[in-house]
Amino acid sequence: MFVPDNSTLKMEKNGKTYYFCSRDCMDKFMSPEDQIKRLKMRLIVAWLFSLPVLLLTYLTHFSAKDYVLLALALPVQFYAGLGFYSGAYQAIKNRMGNMDILISLGTLTAFFFSLFITFFRNAIPGSGVYFDASSFIITLILTGSFIESVTKKSAGDAASKLLEIMPKTAHLVTDSGVNDVPADQVKAGDRISIRAGEVILADGTVDDGTGDVDPSAITGEQEPVTVKPGDRVISGMRNMNGAITVHVEKAGQDSTISRIYDMLQAASSGRAKIQRVADIFSTYFVPVVLISAAVSAITWAMILRGTGLDIAIPVLAFVSVVVIACPCAIGLAAPIVMLITSSTASSRGILFKNTSVLDRLSRTTMVVFDKTGTVTESVPSIARIETSMDRGEFLSLAYAIESHSNHPVARAIARYCREHGVSESAASDVSEKPGSGIQGSVGGRTIIMERSRETTGSAVSMSVDGVPAGTIFMEYKIRPEMSDVVAKLHEMGMKVAMVSGDRSDAVESVARSTGIDIYESECTPEEKAATIQRYQEKGEFVAFVGDGINDAVVMETSDAGIAVSNASDIAMDAGDLILARDDLTLVAEAMIMARLSMRKVRQNIGWAIGYNTILIPVAAGILVPAFGLGIYSFLPMLSALAMGLSSTSVVLNSLILKRSFRITSYSGPVRSVVASKA
Repeated sequence: MFVPDNSTLKMEKNGKTYYFCSRDCMDKFMSPEDQIKRLKMRLIVAWLFSLPVLLLTYLTHFSAKDYVLLALALPVQFYAGLGFYSGAYQAIKNRMGNMDILISLGTLTAFFFSLFITFFRNAIPGSGVYFDASSFIITLILTGSFIESVTKKSAGDAASKLLEIMPKTAHLVTDSGVNDVPADQVKAGDRISIRAGEVILADGTVDDGTGDVDPSAITGEQEPVTVKPGDRVISGMRNMNGAITVHVEKAGQDSTISRIYDMLQAASSGRAKIQRVADIFSTYFVPVVLISAAVSAITWAMILRGTGLDIAIPVLAFVSVVVIACPCAIGLAAPIVMLITSSTASSRGILFKNTSVLDRLSRTTMVVFDKTGTVTESVPSIARIETSMDRGEFLSLAYAIESHSNHPVARAIARYCREHGVSESAASDVSEKPGSGIQGSVGGRTIIMERSRETTGSAVSMSVDGVPAGTIFMEYKIRPEMSDVVAKLHEMGMKVAMVSGDRSDAVESVARSTGIDIYESECTPEEKAATIQRYQEKGEFVAFVGDGINDAVVMETSDAGIAVSNASDIAMDAGDLILARDDLTLVAEAMIMARLSMRKVRQNIGWAIGYNTILIPVAAGILVPAFGLGIYSFLPMLSALAMGLSSTSVVLNSLILKRSFRITSYSGPVRSVVASKA
């Protein structure tokens, strides 16, 4: 919820000031692990005691029943519900309304009124206790808070995992030789050695050596980039082969990988881009409830002054108004829809990680896709083979050499040969030259495999004893369903864009092949995030679909992050929902489900508000002229019953969602598309 900058609860982190509505929220931000542990314990206590309260209230009757209910309700009210009181206090202090005030007001009124009735049964004839209402409201809403906290923690874990890929030790190059030092001691101006297989820990320029670096963690592109003296390298890239010496320009907090980490942390902490519907409602509803309850009590006190009923009736009127306004149905409105939606979605391969993503997805006006590994496959495949030799012999020689390399193109060739039953010949004297290719000896013949990049992928040319023997052409295939997904999203009124770290010609080719009319190329993670922010500043609600480590920042920056089935662990942690099935049609289906779900949430909240709006005047005494003051002998109990019926109606209305999902399920036609040079 929105918190004004005059809140007394605040802290500074990375030069930015954060304001909090309560101590609970502040603890959640500062130490999510500890806060989740405390919240989990409160939740266990709440369910452990509130369930017996509910069962005893409606299934049993014995003389000491109210005292037993009181004993069971105490830990729920004053241990499990403590966080709500803190939030309510802070909201009142900041002169604003929130759900915590409604929860505190309703449950405390019901509890203390029940406490009074328990010990002074005859003070207000005909009144019952409401320990079930006070306990179960706290338990249900606390359950939603726990789910939200776990989700936010997973977003923070994405940032932590990003740093875990970085080496803890650096090979510092000095005049006296190479010394291993802690990575955090490296500073600008140092020279460090990066060996084959190691991750580059600082931004800088190659001083010496040549190697192929894997840029996927930064750009998302799987195709290795050859670096040589004078070329720039970025922290987070992995040196695949060869040894290079890097002159450090940015290290530690200034490095690219650290800046990405900071962006992840900042984005995840500021995840709530819209104020919750319930908080907006409570901002206006809290004063209405308080004024209605107070006016009702005061009015009856004045009317009945001197009659002997000037205490009992005003108290009953106040309790009836507050209990009937208690936000049980409002608290259920989103969680019950989320439960139904998530269970249905998971059976289709869509995993929603939090409730708020439904709202953000339903508002989406623009879907942005990453290219490599999302729109296209993450690894190249064989497009065609041209050779003057016998095809089987040609592939056997290629297999013998390329099986010794870890290069993605070499792995693709080796995989193709295995799948097609090609026999592998024995190779010797194999050596790989970064940025060029690999060579070796097979049966006494010198085999050289030279690699080059094409618009759609790569090409590998083979020579045997210096004589050209043929070429293997590679391609990055576009997912077969992509064009239909784009068409469906356009049909739903959404803009579709693509951002990529790949070359402009390759990005343009894929965009034209799929019908995507907005695209950006050669983008770093920071530039991708800036692009998303630019779209948002223009008024777009942006959902981003990606798969790589480099996509984590963009997912956190976007209004909704979608991780595809082959995504990295970091991308999945950063994403709001995961496509467990390798099918991009699920993106459109998730959008449809989100829109239907939020429509149902709005219906539920509208029903709850309407219900309270109608019944508050009844609780205040509007029916007394027709039925007499005797109505207050059972009106508090009817208020609790009405509150229960309100919640039941919300549940029944939400169950209709399953039928809506069956009717509107999207399964578009699939056709094969391959990126080709325009």
